[in-house]
Amino acid sequence: MRYMENRNNMTEFVLLGLTQNPKMQKIIFVVFLVLCIISMVGNVLIMVTITASPLLNSPMYFFLAYLSFIDACYSSITTPKLIVDSLHKKKTILFNGCMTQIFGEHFFGAADVILLTVMAYNHYVAICKPLHYTTIMNRQVCELFMGMVWLGSILHATIQMVFIFRLPFCGPNIIDHFMCDPNPLLNLACTDIHTLGLFAAANSGVICLLSFLLLIDSYVVILSSLRTHSMEARRKALSTCVSHITVVILFFAPCIFVYMRPAATLPIDKAVAVFYTMITPM
Repeated sequence: MRYMENRNNMTEFVLLGLTQNPKMQKIIFVVFLVLCIISMVGNVLIMVTITASPLLNSPMYFFLAYLSFIDACYSSITTPKLIVDSLHKKKTILFNGCMTQIFGEHFFGAADVILLTVMAYNHYVAICKPLHYTTIMNRQVCELFMGMVWLGSILHATIQMVFIFRLPFCGPNIIDHFMCDPNPLLNLACTDIHTLGLFAAANSGVICLLSFLLLIDSYVVILSSLRTHSMEARRKALSTCVSHITVVILFFAPCIFVYMRPAATLPIDKAVAVFYTMITPM
């Protein structure tokens, strides 16, 4: 009962945002509003184009449409709140809103991680086993992969949510971030967070690291196999993979930096979070 009282007494959190400077907040409003519009319009156009065009029915475009959908949802979890908060001196978020934000971040973040891994496998089959590509990556297999993406995402987000929701909060309620995230919240908990910090690192950081290493390994195999291909085939394969590798690096490097550490926050964390929550989806 004691911890339930502590937790329920915390009705809202105060977010410090990216900066407390009023002039900088106006700049943040304009910059991130533009980024949000570009991200949403761009991702929606990709989805509409792929859905409307009968020529774009290959597995690569099937996964790309879902990636655009996930990125559009992912960026909408935190960016609109940051834009609105930049217009206010005091930035608050209700306890339930904070928990919902964490669930959304980790659900769509995990979906991004798993889907990028699936897309790397798709590239591997297309480049290394082109004669068997349509057989291996048929429609049923693609839908099965997407089922795995959603199942893995909800499992990860639920686990993250359960142990954060059960934390006792009894003050202070100030989060030095522009969004709710497990690490800043762990530092506000009225309990020993050493074990919980390790669990959070294992649940998010280790998953990101293992997925990143798997992706790098898959592209090493792909690039090695290109030595036996013609120059034209190499050019096409590289043009397909380079953009994917760029997104992988931009997304995974910040995630590994933030979530592989124990429960501790650094001033640079907010700038790093901008990359994987806003820049990568855009």
